[in-house]
Amino acid sequence: MSSVFDKIFGRALKSSERRKQELSVVTGVPVLGLDALASVAYGPEAALTILVPAGLVGLRFMPLITVSILILLTILYVSYRQTIAAYPNGGGAYVVAKENLGARFGLVAGAALLLDYMLNVAVGISAGVAAVISAVPWLHHYQLALCLFVLVFLTFLNLRGVRESGLVFTFPVFAFVGCVGGALIIGLTRAWLSGGHPAPVEPLPKVPQATQAISAWLLLRGFASGCTAMTGIEAVSNGVPWFAKPRVINARWTLSVIVIVLGALLLAVAWLCPMYHVSAMDQRQPGYQSILSQLIIAATGSGVFYYVSIVSILVILTFSANTSFAGFPRVCRLLAENEYLPASFANRGRRLVFTQGITALAVISGLILIGFGGITEKLIPLFAISAFSAFTLSQAGMVGHWLRKRGRGAHVSMFINGAGAVCTGIALAIIVVAKFIEGAWVTLLIVPGLVLLLQQIHKRYREITREVGRSVELKTAAVQPPIVIIPIGGWDCIAERALRFGMEMSDDVIALHVTTENEERNSLRELWTKKVEQPAKEAKAAVPRLELLTSPYRQIYDPILDFVRKTRKEKTDRLIAVIIPELEEPHWYEYLLHNHHGAVLRSRLFRERDQRTIVITTPWYLRD
Repeated sequence: MSSVFDKIFGRALKSSERRKQELSVVTGVPVLGLDALASVAYGPEAALTILVPAGLVGLRFMPLITVSILILLTILYVSYRQTIAAYPNGGGAYVVAKENLGARFGLVAGAALLLDYMLNVAVGISAGVAAVISAVPWLHHYQLALCLFVLVFLTFLNLRGVRESGLVFTFPVFAFVGCVGGALIIGLTRAWLSGGHPAPVEPLPKVPQATQAISAWLLLRGFASGCTAMTGIEAVSNGVPWFAKPRVINARWTLSVIVIVLGALLLAVAWLCPMYHVSAMDQRQPGYQSILSQLIIAATGSGVFYYVSIVSILVILTFSANTSFAGFPRVCRLLAENEYLPASFANRGRRLVFTQGITALAVISGLILIGFGGITEKLIPLFAISAFSAFTLSQAGMVGHWLRKRGRGAHVSMFINGAGAVCTGIALAIIVVAKFIEGAWVTLLIVPGLVLLLQQIHKRYREITREVGRSVELKTAAVQPPIVIIPIGGWDCIAERALRFGMEMSDDVIALHVTTENEERNSLRELWTKKVEQPAKEAKAAVPRLELLTSPYRQIYDPILDFVRKTRKEKTDRLIAVIIPELEEPHWYEYLLHNHHGAVLRSRLFRERDQRTIVITTPWYLRD
């Protein structure tokens, strides 16, 4: 079985090999920057979707909206550079808010981050599949199936390890930046040579006629949608421990590369859309084309370069979910270490990745994709609020950090992070108001719900610690051997092993056999006398008793449980040890050949929740 896992997921890695999995700037950009870079494909399109009712007039305001977004992006960039230096062990929103604003704000930030990562997977994959549908319209009917296929592939890739996924994604990132960046440069060159009035190489879909006038409210809604282009910026500050030394420098360089490339691409898209009359289209309708698809056709036509570019867009968008596969398990690990999630989320798997976090993210994201039908436009309103909630709390937490630290340069740093908190807070308020009716209200329910769940998990862990962690002394007075009860199906090697083990524990051993046939009872009684009682007497050992329990309705478990309860009631000063003999097959598929009475009985005994009853399993291993 292990060899199969080695072939599929790669060989298991030692803890000492962790350094080989560390990131450089080259692998850091693909692992932690895919989300931010891929947002070029859906961020501007989300803004243009809001401006569609204003027609051509609305397109002219796209550069203004994008410049506003880039100003906010610059503020976040400077702020997160400081967070990286202040928190070299990982400075995500959860850590920063918890340490500086308190546990409650930390939980809100953590819940917002978890939701952001889940939605990022769904948005990235659905947008990538939408890019494919732009070039291959007949795939429109298979949209959701394609989304789920990509999700499974990404999950598999990340279970193999962080470094391997980074190496796989390096080429697609360069291909995307080269193809899309090249097309945008060609488009800008054509626009400059034509005096700002370029003609597309091939005809584009017409911009819909205006159905309403431009207004401040419409622009604010466009800004709110376009802000999704900034999602993923925090991933670098959250993943600083993954970088090779010097970690802070490598993380800062990675963040710089991501922000510079992202800003340049966003500005180019915003400038070209009104020049070429490129508007957003309805993804749910046949004939849909994304804005990047339209821009590439406008600049270079629909030849070989167009299809190569579409493939690069598909790959970068679908793989943009990889940022979440890097960040989500890490946030889960931090929450688990603070007892807000099950402890297993903090354990590294065979490939030194947090396997349970990756699996949970894949399952939940799959359910989101199914629930929303793989449509990007439906997911955007939920996406923006969770991302900016995390941004705001992170920046506010950094203000608290500098207030506590003081010292040289603290005031300047505090001003920078304060500006980031104010700006992202204003943007968050705009997004909430502008997107509330479109579905953002769901986020305002999910985040508090997640916070409540995390608090309940933490409360339960605290209760367990209080109950089992109190100081106790070993009770040595009047220690007696337990009463041993062994359910057996008959007399064989499996029963003999369990009985011999029981006799080593105690002189008071009772074997139980449930039967409905008198003939079977007499047969087992004769065997017991010959094979057990006589050898025990000859060895001058305590003789185990055989109890035959009648079950007229062919029940197996209830007669045994009733006997255990009766013994427990009669012997109030003794422990009861129930030994369950079990047959173990060498191969997993051979378990289908047997019943599993032992496992069921063990579960039923555990549900009795009696402190004096101890359950022990004695396996008999069949030879391979």
